[in-house]
Amino acid sequence: MPVITLTTEWRPDDIYNGIIKGRLCHLCPGAVIIDNAGSIPAFNIMHASFVIRNTFANYPEGSIHIICVHSEAHQGEDYLVVKARGHYFIGTDNGIFNLILNSEPDEIIRLESEGISDELEIFAKTAAGLFTGKKPSELGKPLRSISERVPLRATIDKEVIIGSIIFIDSYGNAISNITREVFYRVFENKDYRILIQSNKNYTEHISLNYNDVPVGELLARFNPLGLLEISINGANVSELLSLTIGSVVRVDRANKTTTQNNLF
Repeated sequence: MPVITLTTEWRPDDIYNGIIKGRLCHLCPGAVIIDNAGSIPAFNIMHASFVIRNTFANYPEGSIHIICVHSEAHQGEDYLVVKARGHYFIGTDNGIFNLILNSEPDEIIRLESEGISDELEIFAKTAAGLFTGKKPSELGKPLRSISERVPLRATIDKEVIIGSIIFIDSYGNAISNITREVFYRVFENKDYRILIQSNKNYTEHISLNYNDVPVGELLARFNPLGLLEISINGANVSELLSLTIGSVVRVDRANKTTTQNNLF
């Protein structure tokens, strides 16, 4: 059965949780409402899009995903419902839909506010309409395109891949934008070094599990998303190496020598 999910920048004790859940319970009794993710860093649509992009397909087809991250519309932005890959996404046209889907949606509808200024009320009414069987086209006017925001991708220069940290999980593991496909396209059957921030911090191996290396040792692995992840067995690599979103991850040939301590 389709569900309604919430991805928000609100703390668990924030009143907005109760407001939107209360409205949804009132407008569509019996709906299953799930907190997909909360406490997203305020206004951080890159973080929110990463979470939604890698979670929505796990829900039943036809599910409705409400996005309350940087959701108050600014000038030139619309509130939308977007249909794609059998799911519905409700939020603000600030580039987040493009970051989530990275492809053309099946349908884009600009929502009719009818004088309502509160986006939570608009989102709840839209979700209720979809849940009760309305088509997106009944909820607003069709649009041809969504706002584009280019995702940050790893770059390739001969036998060097330069990527960056795009997500840090609850354990401090640092997830990069270097995909398994890109990595092996460049380094299949070749020796390599994976360096994080500095030439002092590197590994020359891809591990399958965290316990493949001794406790306290740096490791790199491809996580279930197919992205290169930097970790330390039994420790928080982001704290120990002062990693943040945007920190550099570099992969080069293992036989190259570098005389400087920095990657730049």
